[in-house]
Amino acid sequence: MTKLAYLDWNATARLRPEAREAVLAALQAGGNPSSVHGAGRAARRLVEQAREQVAALVGVKPSQVVFTSGGTEANALALSPALGDTLLVSAIEHPSVRSGGRFAGFQDIPVTTDGAVDLDALQRGLAGAARPLASVMLANNETGVIQPVAQAAEMVHAAGGLLHVDAVQGPGRIACDFNTLGADLMTLSAHKIGGPLGAGALIKRESINLDGLLKGGGQERGVRAGTENVPGIAGFGAAAEAVARVWREEAARMAALRDRLEAGLKAIAPQAVIFGANASRLPNTTLFAIPGVKAETAVIALDLEGVAVSSGAACSSGKVTPSHVLAAMGVPADLTLGAIRLSLGYSTTDLEIERFLKAWAKLAESLYKSRKQRDIAA
Repeated sequence: MTKLAYLDWNATARLRPEAREAVLAALQAGGNPSSVHGAGRAARRLVEQAREQVAALVGVKPSQVVFTSGGTEANALALSPALGDTLLVSAIEHPSVRSGGRFAGFQDIPVTTDGAVDLDALQRGLAGAARPLASVMLANNETGVIQPVAQAAEMVHAAGGLLHVDAVQGPGRIACDFNTLGADLMTLSAHKIGGPLGAGALIKRESINLDGLLKGGGQERGVRAGTENVPGIAGFGAAAEAVARVWREEAARMAALRDRLEAGLKAIAPQAVIFGANASRLPNTTLFAIPGVKAETAVIALDLEGVAVSSGAACSSGKVTPSHVLAAMGVPADLTLGAIRLSLGYSTTDLEIERFLKAWAKLAESLYKSRKQRDIAA
């Protein structure tokens, strides 16, 4: 059977070998990290080692890392009325942020046509806001457009507020230093960097006291009750350590592959629209559309050719739905319905890019013939 060309890394990354080994070792060791006997202490060491590894990835102290079940829980933990009276959320945030967390509602911050947060609009939203809490992602999961987080942080802090940054798409692709960005809270996810599913973290400034979502035991310094997912956390830490070591070389290689992919895509279909092409983007992400082509048709056709892509964010339980991100950018509805996301990763090969281009050329030819037949019939 021909190997799958996997081009959906923004949905989930392939498990790194280091993470796999750490997960298996933790599963074999067993033990509850809250127990005081030897097995419990061994499990606790794994958790605290991972805390150090994740902290090092984003330039913070281990005590600033709170482990969660993933990015969605970390976002919900951050968006608490205990941290602000007014919530401001960019129009392109992940649905887990745009749900508003524990706030009853929020102010919407629009974006430019290039897909970047409109800082002037953010400034207007902050004006007169009581104790604002703003949420601006580091890089968009659909377009890959990198957001002006450092500038947003300055504005929010000048207004006496706090800034939450959903950074799940950043590590391994761009620099993600917590303090350089000026974040007060930052969300990370293990499976976006080659760790296992089911583990994430919220990074916080030391002065911030979090209001826990889950009450019960005193795990995670009383912030997140429940027995820690030791294998998931251990794998998260191992992936974080690997990413910190090799991300610059991996990012450069992904950028070269993405440029080749986009050049090939344009050669096959010159009318292709690449969203956010004029903005600073992640080195691994391409979101494009062809006028008149529906995403659902293309995704299924490519899958039949052994190429895995996405119609946008992989957060709708397998549904192909219109992109709220593109709608916020003012993209016409016909293009929004046709958006296809290609995202690369640390092990993406030239062969996978070539396979996609061949599959796309076949699909484009088929669509052209169908359209020509319809025109003749008309």
